[in-house]
This record gives sequence, C-alpha cells and structure tokens, in this order.
Amino acid sequence: MRAFTYEKAASVEAAAKAAAGNADAKFIAGGTNLLDLMKLEIEAPTHLIDVNGLRLDTIEPTQDGGLRIGALVRNTDLAADERVRRDYGLLSRALLAGASGQLRNKATTAGNLLQRTRCPYFYDTNQPCNKRNPGSGCAALAGFSRQHAVIGVSDACIATHPSDMAIAMRALDAIVETVSADGSTRRIPMADFHCLPGDTPHVETVLRPGELITAVTLPAPVGGKQIYRKVRDRASYAFALISVGAIVQPDGSGRVAVGGIAHKPWRVEEAESELAHGAKATTAILLKGARPTEQNAYKVTLVERTLAAVLSEARG
Repeated sequence: MRAFTYEKAASVEAAAKAAAGNADAKFIAGGTNLLDLMKLEIEAPTHLIDVNGLRLDTIEPTQDGGLRIGALVRNTDLAADERVRRDYGLLSRALLAGASGQLRNKATTAGNLLQRTRCPYFYDTNQPCNKRNPGSGCAALAGFSRQHAVIGVSDACIATHPSDMAIAMRALDAIVETVSADGSTRRIPMADFHCLPGDTPHVETVLRPGELITAVTLPAPVGGKQIYRKVRDRASYAFALISVGAIVQPDGSGRVAVGGIAHKPWRVEEAESELAHGAKATTAILLKGARPTEQNAYKVTLVERTLAAVLSEARG
C-alpha cells in the first residue's frame, strides 16, 4: 500500500471541497472495497477524506411517504429497519443476499452503490484492463468470460456491476442525493446514476469531481409481492451470476431489475408491460440486443428461467 495523507471531514461541504481540490483524493467510510483496492495498488489515492463523522447515518420519513436513507447507513441497519422490511422488502432481501454479516456491518449505502467491478482481469494488474488503465485493452474479451456482462457491453469492457442493493434501488425508483464543493445539490435518478462502458469504462457514474453522496431517497411504497432471487455458484458470500429483483402486483403488472448481466443495474420499463404474458415475452424485450460470449450465453436462458420462478412465486 502506498503512503497517503488522511483527514476527518468536519462537514459535508468541507469534504466535497477537499475532494474537489485534489484529483487523487478519495472519500472513505466503511472501506470494504476501497481498502482492498489500495492494497492491490489498483486504487492509489494520495489523500483519504474520512466522512464517518458527518451524521449521514439516519433513516427518516419523507413528506411524500417515502424514506430518506443517509449515505452512511450501514447495510445491516438498513436491511433490519422495520419500515424497510415492511414497505420495501425487495431492498431488505437484496441487502441480506450480499457479502457477509461482517461486511454488511461496515458497508454503507453510498459505498455499496459505488463499489467497483469484481472482474478478475480488473483485479489482476498484470492483465490489460480499460477500466483500470484506460486504453490498455480488455483481457476479458478473449479470456474467461463466464461471469461477465451480456448486454450494454462494448468493445472496451464487458464487466458487470456487483451490487445487490443497487438492483433493488433501481426497481424501487430510488433517487441519489449529492452535494458539490460549491454547495450545490443534485437529485439523480438511479436509472441515470451508473454509466454503460462505451469507450470510457473507467467512468462508472455521473458523479462530478468532489461530488459527495449524502442520501438515497425511496418514493412512497408501491406494495405488491417483492422478491429478490440471486443465482450464484455457492450459497453465500458469492457475487451473482444473475439476480432478479421483482415487484409483482395482484393484477400481474410490476417491475423487474436484473443484476449480473450488465455494467449497471439492468431495467427496461418497456419489458415490464409483458410481465402478465410471462417470463419469455418479458426477457425477449429485457435482453434485446444482448451480445453474450460463448462462455456466458447461458445467462440469457438463466434470466428467463429465474424470472419465471420469481413470477410463479409471486403469483402463488
């Protein structure tokens, strides 16, 4: 690990200003992803800004009947919150499907959204990776691609986004709240928060330099049967081969977001109009334009079968 300087931010505004003034600075909260990347010298910040003291760790009701979740709320606390379990069961289930109990005790809401891919070529500094070293190439394209993306990919990157929580947040139409160094704030829909790789796979979100996530807001509950099903190589502490987060209403309508198949949580609202007609019709639109490799083509079928199981469970 390389040497770095450290400060504890006194306020949200001070944290954003400190980060905006140093291109090599990083915010740190739980550190469950950043510290690992620093040890491997994939991330090499010269300055860490500790945001743990900023009192962004509360869950509060909003005026429209939703919830405002502070950026520093730990995954364990969010999953266990009575209001989340009652009204946003999809979110609670997705959180409990991720990582381990020890990691959930440290991992934060904002950090979960910002975690980086678990592509093995990204983690191997001896391999070319456009996400780690822009312009160097993508070893996964001609390498072992069983766990990689099948849709929204480019010739520069086929990595997937690893977050379980983000899948639920996308299905729930969450809004990410931020503050910048000049004090300005933004509300970014989850649909727009993560970027597809294109020619710039190292640009993973729409956050600006120094911009700090302060909260994630959930709209009023939509009800329905909420299910999160994660298909993985082992029963615990494994990232999704694919995952399906669904909200199914009594009339057959609903929402579906899928993980493990793209560079961001994958949801196509047009496909949701086909839910009443079954998984096959829905998947045909959801994965239209998919570009799987020979090794991960199974994911197309796996999405359809997992969605079919979810819809069957939802309808009893």
